[in-house]
Amino acid sequence: MKQLVDKDDVPGLLMYADKKVVGWCSVGPREKFLVLENSRVLKRVDDKPVWSIVCFFIEKNYRRLGLSQPFLKYAIDYCRKKGAKIIEAYPLDVKAKDYPAVFAFTGFYPTFVKAGFVETERRSDTRPIMRKIL
Repeated sequence: MKQLVDKDDVPGLLMYADKKVVGWCSVGPREKFLVLENSRVLKRVDDKPVWSIVCFFIEKNYRRLGLSQPFLKYAIDYCRKKGAKIIEAYPLDVKAKDYPAVFAFTGFYPTFVKAGFVETERRSDTRPIMRKIL
């Protein structure tokens, strides 16, 4: 992480509340995330250049306070300013209301639907590939 920051390569975005970090969004050009490139479930849909949101996490005490949408909007605006034309996300789509946070680090499906993301591909019951065209 330090090497990325030292190279002025922003590894993600932070959300602050009460002067402390309460959210994290890891976002950047898809090719920077080797785990995506090597994934069976999240492999490329096509050859279009996309930016990927691979982590979208809010600290436990700040969940269910309506912070997800403004934080995601900030991430979308950041991508737009960096020249992204398509943003991809890989949120968790589950029916259970109290899903363990350790598995939900990519965010939840409804959050991305509300922000205008559309399901593009689904190779897993719980992990769709969603896109937003900017």
